[in-house]
Amino acid sequence: MAFIHDRSLEKTGYQESGHYHGKIDVGCDFVMVYGTGADMPERIKEYKDQGYVVHLMTGISWGGYQDYLFGRWDGREHLDEGQIDRNGADISHGKDVPYMVPAVSFTDYLTEKLRPAVDSGVEAIHVEEPEFWDRGGYSEAFKREYRIYYGEPWQPPHESAENAYRCAQLKSYLYRRAISRVSQSLKEYAMTRYGRSLRFYVPTHSLINYTSWSIVSPEGSLTDVPTLDGYIAQIWTGTSRTPNFYKGVKKERTFETAYLEYGVMQELVRGTGRRMWFLHDPIEDNPRYGWDDYKKNYLMTVTASLLHPKINDYEITPWPRRVYNGSYPSGSPDAMPIPGDYASLLCSLYQTLGDMPLGTEKPKRKNGAPRIGVLISDSSLWQRTYTDDMKAHDDSLAEDDPDVRESFRVSAAFPDFYGLAMPLVKRGAAVRPVVADNVRRFTGYLDDYDVLVMSYEFIKPQFPDVNNAIDSWVRAGGALIYVGDGSDPYNRMRAWWNQGINSYPTPADHLFSLLGVSKRLRSAEKEPQVIGEKGRFSYLNAKPSAICLDPDLCGRYLDLVSDTASSAGFSFKAKKTLECRRGRYIVAARPDETDSGASAVYSGVFADMYTPTFEIITKKVLRPGDNTLLCDLSKIDDEIDGAAVIGTSARISSMEWQGSRLVIRCRAAENISAHIRLKLAAEIVGASCRWETEDIGGTVLLSFDGTAKDTEITVEIKR
Repeated sequence: MAFIHDRSLEKTGYQESGHYHGKIDVGCDFVMVYGTGADMPERIKEYKDQGYVVHLMTGISWGGYQDYLFGRWDGREHLDEGQIDRNGADISHGKDVPYMVPAVSFTDYLTEKLRPAVDSGVEAIHVEEPEFWDRGGYSEAFKREYRIYYGEPWQPPHESAENAYRCAQLKSYLYRRAISRVSQSLKEYAMTRYGRSLRFYVPTHSLINYTSWSIVSPEGSLTDVPTLDGYIAQIWTGTSRTPNFYKGVKKERTFETAYLEYGVMQELVRGTGRRMWFLHDPIEDNPRYGWDDYKKNYLMTVTASLLHPKINDYEITPWPRRVYNGSYPSGSPDAMPIPGDYASLLCSLYQTLGDMPLGTEKPKRKNGAPRIGVLISDSSLWQRTYTDDMKAHDDSLAEDDPDVRESFRVSAAFPDFYGLAMPLVKRGAAVRPVVADNVRRFTGYLDDYDVLVMSYEFIKPQFPDVNNAIDSWVRAGGALIYVGDGSDPYNRMRAWWNQGINSYPTPADHLFSLLGVSKRLRSAEKEPQVIGEKGRFSYLNAKPSAICLDPDLCGRYLDLVSDTASSAGFSFKAKKTLECRRGRYIVAARPDETDSGASAVYSGVFADMYTPTFEIITKKVLRPGDNTLLCDLSKIDDEIDGAAVIGTSARISSMEWQGSRLVIRCRAAENISAHIRLKLAAEIVGASCRWETEDIGGTVLLSFDGTAKDTEITVEIKR
């Protein structure tokens, strides 16, 4: 029966640092009790007593770890283990809360801090946000780690591209080591002390966002940590509203950015058997916005996540207290608490997300739309510094055009990636970021793609066999489009491609050599070249970042993608919507900023799941910039003797017929107006709560006040 499932499935959850309260009893499956304070066992017990599966979450790069910093834990101060920038300034999350250089002793300390959570019976532990800021790398602790790791004296990362790259690689390694050590130790502790398995997860921002914000994190390399069970994709309005460029216009593009962020996160678990929860936030960290802004952007992120059909687990909100108890815009005389309709809608969506099935993907077929990937890599995090030697040799600093300045390319707009990906999303292509490092980890990793767009101007292959795998994929029938002019200063650092007898000026030149593509053939744009018997190759001699700024270049780029796809037997036509079918649900978004302002229309009998009462409609019009989640009533196939739940803002534990009475046992959060919409084959004659019917879909809406207590709703029908 839809909407009724056991909490042990852990499909939906939230994180909360406070005590249980009825306002945040929103009926998800699990709660991640946050923090390692003295009241942690008490909070764990509170949520367990309310029937929730309980996990523990804490920060691994920052937190309330003053006893460690000031020597109260082991008798030795660890103040030199905070991250520091080149000017000697602390990089911190608040007073006495530095971002850490995760030394071995810190991992031992954190393991000890987390053992009481295991003692309290949590099912899983999450260590969130392994973050080493790109501008860091100057503390004494980091210098020590550098000498240990590289066997040579520390080199200031700001001085050269090679220094910056090597320091960033070390930062990534340190947090991968920390996660590996803590997870191994705690899993062993749970098994030896209690004879039970403990699961271990990492909630983390996306590779795209961390690159944009210049924060180094392990990301894809966490695949190589065997004791890791999965992730939470920390994507929300706050990450996805980071402005980027498209056709020369810089602005927030929350939907498109979120779509790409969720897309790269699913790559962390594809083929691994690990679990991924996609996060949404009904507000965001910045409290200065109003409820209309929060709602609009929240729904964009929900839609963006649902368009990735292979994930159907969700963190429904971080910090529910700030959603249901806060007033916004914070500090404004117009600040107000959450509107009732929004509170109801959120609880309805939480239940809908718990009911969400996996989606279906269209099979590969000739003359159909190609499956397109855009290559990205952990190495995008390692070349974010515009180093002093680059500035010294950059004659373009006086230029007005920001694209010719390396500083633009390493800006938060992340134009090299968005130059390749954003035009494809705007065209309605179901494009996905492809993690280059995975071609070494998984045989046939690229087989899910027909067209691959790539550039080594903002990423670098760590090993030459990445290029060998791409070459093999092309020769097996793949269509490759390379964009770049070889100007990235990081090409000149000491690396595998420019060492030894057969050296190359760039890693792209090594790839071209494998493909058999000569420099002469790359000297001018022309029709796609045949590689082997089946493959295709096209080349655009331009900085990817320039595509963000130049509408004409953007057009040439899209034409090249279209021509290459066509030569491989696919049709790359502009589509009005991005769409995914998930059982009874239709997920769709209409990109804006397109050449066509035409609307997309869905006709049928639907429940609009983005309304608090699941409004029944026969037509949904999507104008540019709109998105939707619809329940197709013709797909309802889980009725119990003529009754089916269309949508609910209360968690339903059971539903059964007792003669002519339908008995629904449920629970809704305190202070919300709760709604349940039923599809009934018989005429309703009464109910134990407010009710109203409509004739289009043959449904009834039940409404009642949430109390955070078990409630029984009865419906009388005419037999």
